[in-house]
Amino acid sequence: MVSTRRRFLRNAAGGLLTAAIAPASAALLTPRQSAGPFYPAELPLDDDNDLVHVAGQADPAKGKVADLSGRLLDRNGNPLSNVRIEIWQCDANGRYRHPRENGRQPIDPGFQGFGHTLSDADGRYRFLTIRPVPYPGRTPHIHVAVYPPGERPFVTQLYVAGEERNDSDFLYRRIPAENRHLITAAFESVTGGPAELQARWDVVLDAG
Repeated sequence: MVSTRRRFLRNAAGGLLTAAIAPASAALLTPRQSAGPFYPAELPLDDDNDLVHVAGQADPAKGKVADLSGRLLDRNGNPLSNVRIEIWQCDANGRYRHPRENGRQPIDPGFQGFGHTLSDADGRYRFLTIRPVPYPGRTPHIHVAVYPPGERPFVTQLYVAGEERNDSDFLYRRIPAENRHLITAAFESVTGGPAELQARWDVVLDAG
């Protein structure tokens, strides 16, 4: 577990993503969405970009492990480097790490629930997490916050392409149909590496 975790963090820090870097061009802005009620009241001591291995826990997270990566870009398609990006989501049992969350299933101690990283010189970020799962009233999603220097935090949610619950989700439906692809990513099977799924998703901010 430790060697896999260190290898993932090292590769992420080095920007070893398989996606090619596209040339700068104007792009549609990623829509904002609510942060929801379960942003951690207190950040975990272990809050790196590997959410499926928790320090002190022998077992990794339950669920389908997903390698989530992409780029932070400004409105002209230029990379935003050294910018903090956070994600948080419920575990495979539908539980958040929050004192006001009152789900009935046990909390998975092997899932970190929250993580952060900094974009590299090309705007790239990377997380090892799980494919999000539904919980009562919501389709599967991952909460995302980006902190551009000198700007107010950008908050949104990422959804799973092809998820049948999306069409009935009240927050997903607030986004015009023609823009929903901007907050949706395909979680596709992959062989080799630390994950069984991978998703690629760029975040385009009104900056630059």
